[in-house]
Amino acid sequence: MDSSISQIRKRDGRIVAFEPDKIVAAIHKAIVSTETEDGKAAEELGREVVRILEQRFVDKIPGVEDVQDIVEEVLIQKGFAKVAKAYIIYRQKRSDVREAKKIFGVTDELKLSLNAISVLERRYLLKDEKGAVVETPTQMFQRVARAVAQADLLYDEKADVQRTEAEFYQIMRNLEFIPNSPTLMNAGTAMGQLAACFVIPVDDSIESIFDAVKNMAVIHKSGGGTGFSFSRLRPKGDVVKTTKGVASGPVSFMRIFDTATDVIKQGGRRRGANMGILRVDHPDIIEFVTSKSKEGFLSNFNISVAVTDAFMEAVEKDQNYDLVNPRTKEPVRTLRARDIFSLIVTQAWRTGDPGLIFIDEI
Repeated sequence: MDSSISQIRKRDGRIVAFEPDKIVAAIHKAIVSTETEDGKAAEELGREVVRILEQRFVDKIPGVEDVQDIVEEVLIQKGFAKVAKAYIIYRQKRSDVREAKKIFGVTDELKLSLNAISVLERRYLLKDEKGAVVETPTQMFQRVARAVAQADLLYDEKADVQRTEAEFYQIMRNLEFIPNSPTLMNAGTAMGQLAACFVIPVDDSIESIFDAVKNMAVIHKSGGGTGFSFSRLRPKGDVVKTTKGVASGPVSFMRIFDTATDVIKQGGRRRGANMGILRVDHPDIIEFVTSKSKEGFLSNFNISVAVTDAFMEAVEKDQNYDLVNPRTKEPVRTLRARDIFSLIVTQAWRTGDPGLIFIDEI
């Protein structure tokens, strides 16, 4: 659609190209939303809006609100009262959202939802030392695209970094692809940690256990999440030769990880998250499977049982299987496989945990 008007003033004062087709599209959406028309009248109504704009704004640039006021006027004049009402309600909702976004101190050029802006403000947009937001969503995507594109030079010194940056920015801007949280938080910053998930080994010693707790804390600080297999830890009641005492078992040590996570926010912006795994043939498997029955217990963990092919075969054939002490590698108890599988299913239904990991397939 041709028009003598070539520019329009945005709400933030920017002057941009005037696109009449956007008026037609907005009217079409309003017509369709009323479910009373097929939207075919949108083109004609759009032309009328542009005609009035050309009459009223001969020597000056119209603003977005000016255009929307004329749209309402034309809809009412042409007998589209229901459509006008829908359009007015839509404008008010958008106005309310814009006002709400101002509360977060975020300039939103991408017209994201209020919830999206709230999450961005809390977790992802860079802030100054006083906690004030210092970048827009567009600038965040530009920061991420620039940092990610630079990595191409590590593999090809002739890489077209600017092209990669532009392409990656565009797919993020279009919300076709959004990278993980650490990338949004840390790309292009001094932290520079872009990985989301880390697997930390836990061996059967106090030193290894608390090294894992320390490493978990550092990773959570950088915005990553952590996973652990506690299958190497000796079972509850097993002997501890160095102290002549008895072991407290994997689940008790998981509480230490859980408590430490409670006081550390990932990247200072969100609470940490852990995955805990125990083999199905560990002597403490029942305590592990039922550990989240108590509300609030291990609240920073998702848990999964590492099931073996041998265990699943025992379930299928309704056979027993052995629980094995990981310290001695000796069987200590025999259980009916279907009883444990049923317990896993029941607990997953009640609490959402545990999941299953088919460990022999990894």
